[in-house]
Amino acid sequence: MDHVAIMKKSWKLIPKILSGQKKIESRWGINKCAPWEKIKAGDTVYFKNSGEPVTIKAKVSKVKQFANLTPPKVKEILEKINENIVWAKNKRYCTLIYLEDVKPIKPFNINKSGFGSPAAWLSVPNITKIKIT
Repeated sequence: MDHVAIMKKSWKLIPKILSGQKKIESRWGINKCAPWEKIKAGDTVYFKNSGEPVTIKAKVSKVKQFANLTPPKVKEILEKINENIVWAKNKRYCTLIYLEDVKPIKPFNINKSGFGSPAAWLSVPNITKIKIT
């Protein structure tokens, strides 16, 4: 399975992923939404800033999911992984995606039709389904 993670450009996370400074991508939600139960080790994640082309890809080495979160549970998770994770308050679900084999790629655009304009995570059987050539 392939995934596209759409990042907030102002947070400047893509250079941190590329440099290895950021090794875990986290996704938080009030409900169970992508990538919850859609991502697994061996999958590929493509990264792009909002409004820009896809520029890097990484393999997923491990996935951890947490449900029914409370502030103490979140604190415990963040202390255990000891990584600079962007945490969204008042979220009940968290997916931690451990990254490896991060590489820059030739930039390409995607077609988000059918995913909804606010979608920040796309999961597809193959990236060619949404890649604009």
